[in-house]
Amino acid sequence: MRRFSLTHVVIIKSVAIVLALAGLPLMWTAVLFFGPDIWVLYHLFMPGASGIVPTFTRFQTDRPEVWLTIDDGPDPHDTPRLLDLLDRHDARATFFLIGKRAARYPDLVVEIARRGHEIGHHTHRHRGALFWCSTPGQVRNELDAAFVALTPANGSRPQRFRAPIGIKNVFLAKALAERGLVCVGWNVRSHDSFARDPEKVAARVLRQSRPGSILLLHEGPSLHPRVRVAAIARVLEGLTARKLRCVIPPASQLRQSH
Repeated sequence: MRRFSLTHVVIIKSVAIVLALAGLPLMWTAVLFFGPDIWVLYHLFMPGASGIVPTFTRFQTDRPEVWLTIDDGPDPHDTPRLLDLLDRHDARATFFLIGKRAARYPDLVVEIARRGHEIGHHTHRHRGALFWCSTPGQVRNELDAAFVALTPANGSRPQRFRAPIGIKNVFLAKALAERGLVCVGWNVRSHDSFARDPEKVAARVLRQSRPGSILLLHEGPSLHPRVRVAAIARVLEGLTARKLRCVIPPASQLRQSH
């Protein structure tokens, strides 16, 4: 079935204008004209929505495995500790890194790749409140400026992108496609950014985790000191106890929400 798209929004608005000129009551033309805007806003601000930017929120697997993703690094305090934790649990993760932070700590970017983890693209400045209304040029700059810092010594460019706070932009899909990036969301959110108890964070994640789940966690100083590293440590312990392995799925296994 063909997906409703921005093209359909333009068509509906154009029809509304024609009908208004033809004498349709203003109330009905206003409903027709502004109605699609609700659809646009939903698909911009709902992290798992794919109407404007195709977004993968799970992966297909018949094995006991999940995808651990860690946003907002690298961080000189957290990243080395997280890498050691992942090694102890024989786990692999995707680190969605912010370009400006990666440029500040290039050795951490190299170390993440060296340890067998994936480097993901999380924009250059993480303009969470403003990315959705950025111009086409600003979107391109956010993507391109980060690539230099996010490309480790082996020359492997990131192939997966995560929008800041999961909020997208109407110009993003084209910009991602031109750069060989796909947008990755999640279906298990830890809420660690607002938490103060690592045990509660882990309990929430473990309660929702199923084979094929994409888990969202964070690193860095924006987290409460008690939650930093500790929450991910508890999650890894729980996943290991449940025999759920942390893997990085290939592109062929990625799926969008129904």
